[in-house]
Amino acid sequence: MWSKELGISRSDFAAELFGRGYNCSQSVFLAFSDRYGLSDEAALRLSCALGGGMGRMRLVCGAVSAMALVCGLETGNTDPKDQAKKTACYEKMRKLAAAFSEENGSVICRELLGLSEKETKKEGAAPALRTAEYYKKRPCKELVRQAAAILEEEFIR
Repeated sequence: MWSKELGISRSDFAAELFGRGYNCSQSVFLAFSDRYGLSDEAALRLSCALGGGMGRMRLVCGAVSAMALVCGLETGNTDPKDQAKKTACYEKMRKLAAAFSEENGSVICRELLGLSEKETKKEGAAPALRTAEYYKKRPCKELVRQAAAILEEEFIR
């Protein structure tokens, strides 16, 4: 869990978590979960299935999905009749996603990785092993850092 004693930003911590082997969504969400009283275990379990563009289907980037989780915890509504609060949350999420897309050209995992739909379908659910080669060819660590930096800018600074 992130703390001031680490001496690094949440975005750097998220990138470090990715380097330890957590998926994109877990890395971003765990870097912020202390703000909501979530245990590390709960945060990691909650965000796990969103990795790899939701279960490695290469849909919305897991780092962006984690941004949505944080956005909901920061701005989400609890009253189903509170349309204004729900709208405000959706607007905030659109702003976060637009900032990510502006930096990276997309919020879609497959597009961020330069994969075709055919390649995506061949991949399957098993995550790739985290080797030095993996980290060289994947932009994910930097995407994780960027997603967390956007969240820091929006909700912390």
